[in-house]
Amino acid sequence: MSGLFITFEGGEGAGKSTVLSRIKARLEKEGYDVVATREPGGSLIAEKIRQVILDPIHTEMDSRTEALLYAAARRQHLVETVLPHLKKGGLVLCDRFVDSSLVYQGVAREIGIDDVLNINLFATEGKLPDLTLFFDVAPEIGLARITSHHGREFNRLDRESLTFHKQVRDAYHQLHKQEPERIRMIDASHSIEEVTIKAWKEIKHVIEG
Repeated sequence: MSGLFITFEGGEGAGKSTVLSRIKARLEKEGYDVVATREPGGSLIAEKIRQVILDPIHTEMDSRTEALLYAAARRQHLVETVLPHLKKGGLVLCDRFVDSSLVYQGVAREIGIDDVLNINLFATEGKLPDLTLFFDVAPEIGLARITSHHGREFNRLDRESLTFHKQVRDAYHQLHKQEPERIRMIDASHSIEEVTIKAWKEIKHVIEG
């Protein structure tokens, strides 16, 4: 089996990180060589950029600066972590990738999807996931989950308005309509067990071809 790059996308509190960790454990149990990683982050330099981007005190950060930092972190993460494992024929499960930049910076920050896409095409040399799981949940539900989840890091995006998060969700739906084969939508309003089962089915379908 050649390497597969699978990304997990969704708004704040959608549960994608939890599902990702459960899927990784199950895949490893079946003997797959799996790397679980995240964006921004996933390598030493990219994690340092993450600290700058998501620090709640950096309220003055310009939206284009933010977009460029995400792309820079993405580039470093790709060349250090993602591509080497894919070349070995492994599975890479990544919490966020280019689609996050398109919806958060391109739409919600109003930079424009095309401009943000171009920045990221340069950063990734056109690399896209083989499968993207979009965990869809109403922002009201997702943000309520964050409030009740005391172990989760509080970041700069959590300060944004409900309107901002609704724009993010709408933008994800638009991307899903444009690329329904790559981006598979999962109703994340259900229990974490039910959501994990649905995600597992989508991933196994791609793995088994």
